[in-house]
Amino acid sequence: MCAQKRATMREIFEVALHFTQAEFAGRRAKLQAAMADAGFDGLLLFNPSSHFWLTGYDTFGFCFFQCLVVKADGSMVLLTRSADLRQAQLTSIIEDIRIWKDGVDANPATDLAKLIAELGLDGGTLGIEYETQGLTAANGMAVQAALSGQATLQDASRLVTRLRLVKSAAELAYVEKAAEICDKALDAALALAHPGGHEARILAAMHEVSFAEGGDYPGNPFIVGSGDHALLCRYQSGRRALGAQDQLTLEWAGVMRQYHVAAMRTIPIGPVTDLQERLFAAAREALLACEAELRPGRTMGDVFAAHAKTLDAHGLAAHRLNACGYSLGTVYAPCWMDWPMFYEGNPVELAPNMVMFLHMIIMDSDTQTAMCLGRTSLVEANGARPLSRHPLELLAGC
Repeated sequence: MCAQKRATMREIFEVALHFTQAEFAGRRAKLQAAMADAGFDGLLLFNPSSHFWLTGYDTFGFCFFQCLVVKADGSMVLLTRSADLRQAQLTSIIEDIRIWKDGVDANPATDLAKLIAELGLDGGTLGIEYETQGLTAANGMAVQAALSGQATLQDASRLVTRLRLVKSAAELAYVEKAAEICDKALDAALALAHPGGHEARILAAMHEVSFAEGGDYPGNPFIVGSGDHALLCRYQSGRRALGAQDQLTLEWAGVMRQYHVAAMRTIPIGPVTDLQERLFAAAREALLACEAELRPGRTMGDVFAAHAKTLDAHGLAAHRLNACGYSLGTVYAPCWMDWPMFYEGNPVELAPNMVMFLHMIIMDSDTQTAMCLGRTSLVEANGARPLSRHPLELLAGC
């Protein structure tokens, strides 16, 4: 394990930071306070969203072992692979970067144990992020084995996640731009959503707009499905042309500097049926009822209750989901869903400057009819402010 400093690299690279040093300093101070409250001597951060929020470090290298060690005094050391050395130097404020070496007998968990000792954290209590794609079960067990008897590990999976929930003004500037991209992607889709149109061209047009506007890859694939596949709320491979009487479900997100703003629509293709009209009316009513609850002091469970009450009153209890949305922020593959989620009884309280995506998903398997309606809102002092300019109207492809 060797140390790598950025000092020499600054002569070569311009650090690509998306936030000011003052912004990062404020985040670090919040984290130090949270660590003190939890009684942690240090943190082992494996969640790529935590890395980005705290330092700007932006990579998909989390598919391999990498850990950001944060001490109670706010000092930080990144342990990663050589492939991500320059990634960390260019995109983050991290000064101390250590490299574990790839090899047949490589065990980066033991390198982490040596680093913990070097940093004077032996015998300390360390928070660790277990609930993340950045730490596989195998690597998690390796870390536990390597640190056994050396330090006490406590689950701190949501410590940084909770701090990320309320967005700063600088973050919201990227959220607003992501919302613009989200709307433009829908414009591009609607221009191609007609009988004879093709899912492949629709998907390509939506992504073209996103990248042309300076956006990023989304945390998960866009959902695009027509016919029977319009009832799916996951991406699936394979494309088809739209029929004369069809339905198209889209779920997508505008993404700017990893900040997501998502939306969802089911677009009838050809003549709109009475059933589609009724389902859309129910979805619209439910969305507005949920947004009315989306205000400071209410809980995630209160919002879900509005969703369930409204759709159940329309006789759609069997066709709705058991969750109706979630928080959005800086998230990485394989999913753009952030914590927390809207489901029954969730006690997490809403506060200003949270960014929340609500989706009313109705999947009528009896008639093979889908109707989905969703948009992202910013929680403000007086309630929810939807971030989309598109009206809540049934958008039909002619």
